[in-house]
Amino acid sequence: MPTAQASPQQPVPVTPTGPWHPLRIPLFRNLLIADFLSDVGAFMQSVGAAWLMTSLSSSPLQIALIQTATALPFFLLALPAGSIGDIVDRRKLILVTEVWMTLVAIALVVATYFHWITPWILLGLTFALSVGDAIESPSWRAIFPELVPRSDLAPALTLNGIEFNLARAVGPALGGIIVAVAGVTSAFTINALSFIGVIMVIARWKRRVPVSRLPHETFAGATSAAIRYVRYSPSIRKLLIRCGVAAFFSSAYWALLPTLAKNVSNSSLGYGLLLGFFGTGAVVGAVILNHASKRFDAENVVAPATVVFGVILVAAALTPHLWLLLLFSFIGGSSWTVFLSVFNTLIQRLAADWVRARVLAVYLLVFQGAMTIGSVAWGFTAEHSSLRMAFLIAGAGMALGAFLRFPFPLKEPEVALDPWDHWKMPAFRPDDLPDPEEGPVMILVEYRIDPARANDFLEAIHKFQRVRRRDGAIQWAIFYDTEVPGLYVESFLVDSWAEHERQHARFTRADTHLESSVSAFILEPIRTRHLIYAHPDEPSE
Repeated sequence: MPTAQASPQQPVPVTPTGPWHPLRIPLFRNLLIADFLSDVGAFMQSVGAAWLMTSLSSSPLQIALIQTATALPFFLLALPAGSIGDIVDRRKLILVTEVWMTLVAIALVVATYFHWITPWILLGLTFALSVGDAIESPSWRAIFPELVPRSDLAPALTLNGIEFNLARAVGPALGGIIVAVAGVTSAFTINALSFIGVIMVIARWKRRVPVSRLPHETFAGATSAAIRYVRYSPSIRKLLIRCGVAAFFSSAYWALLPTLAKNVSNSSLGYGLLLGFFGTGAVVGAVILNHASKRFDAENVVAPATVVFGVILVAAALTPHLWLLLLFSFIGGSSWTVFLSVFNTLIQRLAADWVRARVLAVYLLVFQGAMTIGSVAWGFTAEHSSLRMAFLIAGAGMALGAFLRFPFPLKEPEVALDPWDHWKMPAFRPDDLPDPEEGPVMILVEYRIDPARANDFLEAIHKFQRVRRRDGAIQWAIFYDTEVPGLYVESFLVDSWAEHERQHARFTRADTHLESSVSAFILEPIRTRHLIYAHPDEPSE
């Protein structure tokens, strides 16, 4: 696997399209409509579950556990779900999880209708419902490049965000009205029916399953590849830190809002209106983001939005009036959408195609894990101190989180992450081809450089090792020859021959600047050797 001597071909430029252009594609349009109806049902279910818990228990901690039950499955299952989503047919996976969530939603309707519901049954069914969502989410987010052309990807993601925020505006308010007028069971019934549209659209989708000449990755291999990719991608790590901090402090809003709504309004309508105003603000936030992103970089959009949300949390702790809370909820929704949409877009752009579902899974794991821990922490604080104190601490932490821009700045990719497989594989006779599962494989790359420039070469190749490790190397080292001045040997180890072949497909155009910085020191054509571990034959009986 040599360092390339050729220059990368320029990627084909992507012509931006209008914001509504993806809607011309029937599959995307139908799925967007079906998903909107499903999201409305999901928000109605959330309102019903949270309000039902306030009737079953007066403990702020137990009420906050509704948010924990919703977020915990993402923490536990997001990474395995991402690995599965990159291995199996994503269409079938989404279909199975939608059916699972439908069955759980029906069970919730039955338990509520016959008055079998208890706080722990409600938490258990909420958890089970979220399990399906957690397994589905990485694959759902990863299918967008398959639904629309690349030129339509950005507006498609924006439309998906608008759809979700419209559902956030409509669903909670409608849920509050239905719970107040017809009861919690009616809201749960509508949610169970809302899955039908998505199931029908996904079932009719004739997805082209990518065909690879390589063996399918194993679950363990796919998971370890995801961890390696994130570990050796500094921009992704910084984004995850920023996202985790924001999720931890902002979780106070979701965990404590039912209790806060109960204190200022004795009707589920008040709680539904608070969420509805939040969702309406989120739609406005999407418009603000569209204009702000054209004038400012990601960092100068996220930092102010997190400060505003922190101020809203503090303000919520200090006002006893519902109408003021509605105003604060509207502003909070706008700021929430701004920083969360930037995070969601950046993580999509920072992940290569082959690992996108897994990286999105890690992102969900961090986000929902922080939400889970935060929900418990703020519920515990409210129960053992006060609701006001919990909001004040969370608001201060959220606002101070804006200073993380200095040690952990957000960085957008400057070059497309298109694959660029330009390394030559060794020539084999058909009878000598290695078995794909043979390994481990050691690759040795010899470089002849000017000894006087050794320090600069070593600095460059140590930066390049990040690409080797990210794309599959489990060990890496650089050695110098004691007898030949200027001769250096790069050595890295991968698990199998198939994994080494995958390395070739994982190199991207964005990595070429690191590769070129190494190539600049080379005086002679490099030499590459591939060594496969020699297993002894099994002894005969």
